[in-house]
Amino acid sequence: MSEVKAIAVGMNSCGIAAGAKETYEAIKAELERRNLDVKLKIVGCVGMCYREPLVDVITEDEIITYGHVDPKKVPRIIEEHVINGKPIEEWIVKRDWWENGERKTWDVDGYFSKQVKIVLENSGYINPEDIEEYIAVGGYEALKKALNMEPEEIIDIITKSGLRGRGGAGFPTGLKWKFTREAKGDEKYIICNADEGDPGAFMDRNVLEGDPHRVIEGMIIGAYAIGATKGFIYVRAEYPLAIRRLKIALKQARERGFLGENILSSGFSFDIEIKEGAGAFVCGEETALIASIEGKRGMPRPRPPYPAQKGLFGKPTNINNVETWANVPWIIRHGWEAFASLGTEKSKGTKVFALSGKIKHSGNVEVPMGTTLREILYDIGGGTKTGKRIKAVQLGGPSGGCIPESLFDTPVDYESVNATGAIMGSGGMVVMDEDTCMVDVAKFFLDFTVKESCGKCTFCRIGTKRMLEILERFTEGKATEEDLDRLERLAHHVKAGSLCGLGQTAPNPVLTTLRYFRDEYLAHIEGKCPAKVCKPLIRYVIVPERCTGCTACAIFCPAKAITGERPKPHEIDQERCIKCGTCYEVCRFNAIEILTGGE
Repeated sequence: MSEVKAIAVGMNSCGIAAGAKETYEAIKAELERRNLDVKLKIVGCVGMCYREPLVDVITEDEIITYGHVDPKKVPRIIEEHVINGKPIEEWIVKRDWWENGERKTWDVDGYFSKQVKIVLENSGYINPEDIEEYIAVGGYEALKKALNMEPEEIIDIITKSGLRGRGGAGFPTGLKWKFTREAKGDEKYIICNADEGDPGAFMDRNVLEGDPHRVIEGMIIGAYAIGATKGFIYVRAEYPLAIRRLKIALKQARERGFLGENILSSGFSFDIEIKEGAGAFVCGEETALIASIEGKRGMPRPRPPYPAQKGLFGKPTNINNVETWANVPWIIRHGWEAFASLGTEKSKGTKVFALSGKIKHSGNVEVPMGTTLREILYDIGGGTKTGKRIKAVQLGGPSGGCIPESLFDTPVDYESVNATGAIMGSGGMVVMDEDTCMVDVAKFFLDFTVKESCGKCTFCRIGTKRMLEILERFTEGKATEEDLDRLERLAHHVKAGSLCGLGQTAPNPVLTTLRYFRDEYLAHIEGKCPAKVCKPLIRYVIVPERCTGCTACAIFCPAKAITGERPKPHEIDQERCIKCGTCYEVCRFNAIEILTGGE
């Protein structure tokens, strides 16, 4: 076995939340205690959030990754693997090696077997705070190449590649760049939209924390092609680690001559500024985002004029999201043909998705466009962590829709996803199993949209509120069939009459659940919640024949609603029960049942 060159710990927000910082400190202390001269470094997230904390032991030949590494596991890893050269097989979750200069990956879950890495190719492998590591894997080579090309040639390459905006709508990136380049203006701007606000979405955060130079390089190339002299990265303040690493990366890029005046002696000057957003979801809409950068309240404005003609400070402006910019260096390095060879006829390249919810393998995945939902959710995601059937997946966040299991063979591309009633969005996938109430899910997402509406237009401000009130009647068992018709009709009006994308797509979770799970709405009208989730429609009861009188339920009940003596069957006082489910969770004898309707 080759000598260990370095040890790396995954230190994105997800890893830190799982205990990676403590693991890092334990490794540092163990290396110092044993007086070992082994480099210890941080890396981003490789995507296996469900296996964190992750620790890589790196040799000349391979990278061996251990999962769920807490401080207690550190001494054995150092002793057996680092010192004695014997990997601990039962703790290994991933191996990387190189064949003909190409990195190959094996993992214990098959998580990477169908993935193709473009945007995430460096995430989890390089230190995001060290520009030298980015340069060592080909970083800024695309910029050097681009600066020796004509701007129109770069736009032509991006156009031919088929790259479409990864922020939601999927507008052709090359065409967007072309419009901005051709627009008249003495000054032009580009913006990176990193205002990732969808519940369950963390793709942009992963890239910014794990490979910030990639986004910066893409922006510089785009600025040169468009003719912009100033760029902004609009990132929400709730991403402090991403902001810190971006600031480090920008400083390093300036010091190396990749940013600032006369970049690499090309005569082209460009710089980037970070704008921290206050967390308003509506600022993900490009005109609201522009208003926020200008120091105004983040509210959308009618289009046209589009930002390409009149954007930031009234100047031609190009806006793309994090993932779109991150694709650019790879396309310039490898050629448009390589990118266009991946994906489908109308949706080229790869797409990054964040798997969350009741999925077994939660994390970030990157797959070629056209990969089916079933492949992503089962072959990569591993199905549900509960072992139950996947009932639906929410794709596209609050603006997306709920896609049922019957449509899981749908290829993930813009047109196919739109046909289901959902949208690609930025790439969040929230997985639901058979214990999920789809009416409650629709209410959850609409409640989010109501709170995030800027209030500028009537349909969004009032229409979504009226829709939410109807959904609340359903979950309380007070809805009628007239409410069902009213809800559907109102959803279409809000969709058609709202000013911006937030209001226009807000009804999607409602419309898709009505389309695919209408039977659940009808059941709620009858006073039943099939998934047994909506509290006003359920009650907890103890089955006397199964109850052993162990008193566990009574001890843990926060409302003191359970009475009984050992070892006799207990009873639940329905008047005092708050339906928290604690008794159901602590009972070891399956003696608690959840009933709904007239059961």
